Amino acid sequence: MTRTDKMTHSSPSLRKRTPADCVMKQLLFGTAGAPLSSKKKGSIDGIRRIAQLGLGCMELEFVRGVRMKEETAANVRQTAEEENVALSVHAPYYINLNSAEEEKITASVQRIYESARIGALCGASSIVFHPAYYQGHSSKKVMEKVTGLLEGLTSGLSDEGIDVVLRPETTGKATQFGSLEETLMMATAIEGVMPCIDFSHLHARSCGEYNTIEEFRSVLESVESALGREGLENMHCHISGIAYGNKGEKNHLILQESDLNYTDLMAVFREFDVKGLVICESPNLEDDAMLLQDTFRQ
Repeated sequence: MTRTDKMTHSSPSLRKRTPADCVMKQLLFGTAGAPLSSKKKGSIDGIRRIAQLGLGCMELEFVRGVRMKEETAANVRQTAEEENVALSVHAPYYINLNSAEEEKITASVQRIYESARIGALCGASSIVFHPAYYQGHSSKKVMEKVTGLLEGLTSGLSDEGIDVVLRPETTGKATQFGSLEETLMMATAIEGVMPCIDFSHLHARSCGEYNTIEEFRSVLESVESALGREGLENMHCHISGIAYGNKGEKNHLILQESDLNYTDLMAVFREFDVKGLVICESPNLEDDAMLLQDTFRQ
């Protein structure tokens, strides 16, 4: 019996969603980019390898720029549909919606827009991005600036019929805007925005916290409190091993070479009956994605 079978919950009023932003039937596991064992490194071969491995999703990595052509995107979509693999997109790293330079803000918005446009042609429903840096400003001031820009962007995407969900990601360093609370605030404030919860980033940003069964429960309780059951049934998560210091994230690690308590995290996912996509960013990609999937299912 799941947690939701055992208790009732009074969810907040949910905002109107786009068709892409709907609850999922199960929790799918996959990789950030093509699996390392793919015959070729392109997205199409990556999708086929995901299916061969028995995984269910893949994140298209546009992190160095959106270079995919529309014709290729159509082929990616067809392959994903044939192989029954769900797709998401990670937008370029070079995004800072709180830059002191207006041209960099304009470029950042354009990068998210292009990621959404091409991602939608690929059939991806979620566009993940790192939203901003504080750069000496308060959380409140950055929140006002970022939400204003995202409101305009989601409105423009909707007007153009680009059916995606924008997902600001929880970030791994204290200098980066994107704590759990900030990320959930953006999701509750803006239609067409949902969170990407990177559990490795939460662990690194806090210098070792967010690693017990109680702390994992608190994260999912916060998601449910902010977004209702829909928040848990349409999750997008990143998980990997991670190295960190007193300034937060250093680099990704293989899960079993890190201190991330992924076993209890998967148990809490089952307890809360979480659905959506889990993207593994470990250096061994598909090995850890399959480890997470196996752990969850057991």
